[in-house]
Amino acid sequence: MIPLSELRPTRAELAEMIRLASPVVLAQVGVMLMGVVDTAMVGRVGADAVAAVALGHIYWVNLTILGVGILMALDPVVSQAFGAGDVPGVRKGVQRGVVLAILLTIPVMLALMPSQWVFTAVHQPASVIPVAARWARWSSLGALPFFLFMALSRSLNGMGNARPALIAIITGNVVNVVLNWLLIYGHGGFPALGAVGSSVSTVVGRWVMLAVMLYSGRTLLIPALKPWLPASFHMRPLMRMVAVGAPVAFQQWLEIGVFSGGAMVLGWFGPTALASHEIAISLAALTFMVPLGLSAASASMVGRAIGRGDMPAARRDAVAAIAVGLGFMTAAALFFGLFPGQLAGLFIADPETLALSASLISIAALFQMFDGIQGVATGVLRGTADTRVPMLIHLGGFWGIGAPVGLWLALRTSLGPRGVWWGYVAALIAVAGLQLWRVRWRLAGHIARLQVEHTAEHPVPSER
Repeated sequence: MIPLSELRPTRAELAEMIRLASPVVLAQVGVMLMGVVDTAMVGRVGADAVAAVALGHIYWVNLTILGVGILMALDPVVSQAFGAGDVPGVRKGVQRGVVLAILLTIPVMLALMPSQWVFTAVHQPASVIPVAARWARWSSLGALPFFLFMALSRSLNGMGNARPALIAIITGNVVNVVLNWLLIYGHGGFPALGAVGSSVSTVVGRWVMLAVMLYSGRTLLIPALKPWLPASFHMRPLMRMVAVGAPVAFQQWLEIGVFSGGAMVLGWFGPTALASHEIAISLAALTFMVPLGLSAASASMVGRAIGRGDMPAARRDAVAAIAVGLGFMTAAALFFGLFPGQLAGLFIADPETLALSASLISIAALFQMFDGIQGVATGVLRGTADTRVPMLIHLGGFWGIGAPVGLWLALRTSLGPRGVWWGYVAALIAVAGLQLWRVRWRLAGHIARLQVEHTAEHPVPSER
């Protein structure tokens, strides 16, 4: 039995969690806000334009989420090295993250090219496909800055400084809003590109974000990137980082894949259902950025505690993160439940789309707390370098429960599009409970520091 003193965070630890998590949370919200703003501004063009953005965005997310998950291997690698005072280990981790980001860009750019064929093959609305395909092809130009930004921001998080990423995201969002106004509606003499204009502005915003972060984070990034170490190109450590990150990547895809698959099903019901899904999922994803930011902060804090051999601190950090995440998502659930129509009205005026969007937002209110628990819990586990079991939990919860339940309710009952969202509720309840159990079990004993070098002095620890 773990003593209560090892589970109750101290005031200093709560303050450290809030200090580290606040800029990470704001940064995550900022990343998602770019897409939410795109949806809201495109919504003034019409439901078909929102549906096109939804389709293009779903394809982009499904292609990039695997790469983002692989780069999350930087959480334990950099944070544990930083906690142990291992400067060469931090440098090699950051540089290998850059190498992986460049390598991940190539297949994503290639896969975005045949998007029109993909959308046709999955039977999406014909009126939406051409615009969605152009949106996806333009977004390919933002793949490299996107992955580099993710690699460097996770490295900075691991070193306990999320401020440069936050500054970059705020700047990128301002650029995105201004360019959306010019390119979606054709103001200032620019062509009115509609939904495609939001993709162009997002690409520019991503390049701006990368440049701003490199500048604002130069104090930590320059020593981490210079001198460049030949060992950063060594294949075996890179593949071990991929081995740590790949289960995270697959785990995230399992979650995103269920939501994206649900969108494909909603597309069978027509543009109105697909546009309504995009509005509701944009809001749900926006609130989820808070537990996702806490997830990154908890991975860093738990990883640093393990790096310095302080398991009691790791346990207290985990409890603090989960409690804060649950508190926020409880408030989000109340807000969604009380004001679904008003929230939907921020995006669309079409009465049919507005009504369906509001009903989906009401369902989203029911899974907010469970989404928060599982989001933070997986970050805690990632800080311990535990990635395989959380992946299997996601597989069982989202695809063993959520997908079949949602598909059956949508196609075999009168719920129609709403049935897909009830499947999300079932999945998140199951996943939250299992991930919470895994955190309790994983942190019950001692955890050795992760080593990707796999030398005789530093063997790779076996997973509990």
